Amino acid sequence: MICVKMTMETSLLCLLVLTSLLCFKTHQDQRIIAGDNVTLTCRAAENKDVIYVEWIRTDLESDQYVLVYRDSQFFTEGQSPSFKNRVSLLDMKNGDVSLVLKNVTTDDTGIYECRVDYARNNRSKRSILDTEPICIINLRVEAGNKDGGNKTGLMVGLLVGLLALVSLVGF
Repeated sequence: MICVKMTMETSLLCLLVLTSLLCFKTHQDQRIIAGDNVTLTCRAAENKDVIYVEWIRTDLESDQYVLVYRDSQFFTEGQSPSFKNRVSLLDMKNGDVSLVLKNVTTDDTGIYECRVDYARNNRSKRSILDTEPICIINLRVEAGNKDGGNKTGLMVGLLVGLLALVSLVGF
């Protein structure tokens, strides 16, 4: 009888873990160097027509957003000025609603959330989603050099290589 009870408890625990994994939204941390482009990866449910995509950064004013795509077009009214002409969606095929952010700066650091809505027969024309985000990404942008790159690693590598060459030639 104890074996059966342990098996039931184990089965319930496994079911709970699997259910939580299926309901878990994507949380990511990304680090990038200023001046680079970054793709914030996010996927909606496959085999559903995405009709609305909203990307926000949580520290923006409540009436501003990073990107809104609705009815097959991008909306710039209400878009934060810092994101104008710097954001796009990677590819809407198969539920890919990944955000491409060009020429990132340290000011782009923050928590980004993506929400989507799907086509359905009784669709409302609301533009504000009150759904949970399907992706939450913590983006950290680190300062690079003047041209946007980070040459510290390259310089250290060259210095170590030069010292190794000198030590080999010297012996």
